[in-house]
Amino acid sequence: MLKKLRESAWFRNVAVFLAVLGPGIVTGSVDNDAGGITTYSVAGATYGYHILWTLVPALVVLIVIQEMNARMGIVTGKGLADLIRENAGVKVTFFIFIGLILADIGNTTTEFAGVAGSMQALGVSKYIAVPISAVAVWLLVVKGTYKSSERIFLVFSFFLLSYVVSAILGKPDWSQIGHAMVHPDVRFDFPYLTMVIGIVGTTIAPWMQFYMQSAVIEKGLQMKDYRYTLWDVVIGACITVVVAFFIIVACAATLHVNGIRIEEAKDAAVALRPLAGSAASIIFAAGLFVASVFSATILPLATAFYVCEAFGFEAGIDKKWKEAPQFYTLFTIILAVSVGIILLPDAPLIKITIWSQVINGILLPVVLISMLLIVNKKEVMGEHVNRRSENIIGWTTAAVLLGMNLLFFVMPFLRA
Repeated sequence: MLKKLRESAWFRNVAVFLAVLGPGIVTGSVDNDAGGITTYSVAGATYGYHILWTLVPALVVLIVIQEMNARMGIVTGKGLADLIRENAGVKVTFFIFIGLILADIGNTTTEFAGVAGSMQALGVSKYIAVPISAVAVWLLVVKGTYKSSERIFLVFSFFLLSYVVSAILGKPDWSQIGHAMVHPDVRFDFPYLTMVIGIVGTTIAPWMQFYMQSAVIEKGLQMKDYRYTLWDVVIGACITVVVAFFIIVACAATLHVNGIRIEEAKDAAVALRPLAGSAASIIFAAGLFVASVFSATILPLATAFYVCEAFGFEAGIDKKWKEAPQFYTLFTIILAVSVGIILLPDAPLIKITIWSQVINGILLPVVLISMLLIVNKKEVMGEHVNRRSENIIGWTTAAVLLGMNLLFFVMPFLRA
């Protein structure tokens, strides 16, 4: 009898977890977008296995910050944009969001650049691949529901594990990988520091914080679901870091050992062919395509969510166009502008990628500090304010990010 009760409780817990599953895994997986894959590919090709240690602190920070987002959404029933407007005022919110919109247009353009690059590596023109992908993305969001869209997003998330196969085909040296993780070769030159900052920074983007909280609310999660939501966040963060690990390993085992330098993820897919075989090259390019389409859906969606939340407009995939016209119009405009930029013959894609990441880096500490101030207010969170350990990690991350921004602005004058 007792055994049957335990079994039924176990099945009930699994069923509840599967029902709650989604926001954490989807948000974490989108982190491995075209920009992230490019960062990890360049890191592996340039520094080999010795850069892998950076993924450990990145994992810790990602879990802590995403958990804060989920908890704020569950407790308050409000999106992060709503909470920032209520606590910082409309003027501050307006200027923050102008920067976020510009960054997200750049980020979405980067995703379609990933679509174009991955398809070119497989012999398909960007003038075919990009418009078809954009139309598919638009139909999924505008004609779909949150439930159906989330299922597709979850399938996309697990497709990213194809990079595990790509790495294994590269025949990495696992003893060297183990040694590099335990005894990291930390350097103190500026290019290495920049790469470390890029790897840690690519796991946390401003838009992620808004999307995570909105997804928790749209799914209707409550405090009774919190422990399952926490597992969702942890699993999502682990998938993110596992994918990042194998992308670095794939490029370290093939490109780095042969002294091949790259600038884009597409370059990695092409360069893998003679070194690890056509299968590894095709899998790498296919993973880039899936990640790019996935992120090209979520990024403009997240932007539309938080802008509409901040200024009091209706938002949500489950709403019809006539119920949330501002939400769907903004989503469509961001898609159209991004696709238009990509289809320009001489579009400066590298500059767009770099500057969108720079804007992300400048805005991220502002968003993170806003989150930390709100999540520690008892009048907002009640008994669910941050614990000391969460505050230590959160404020340390914010301080490091502010230091990075200062270094970014000061370094050109020091080198002059």
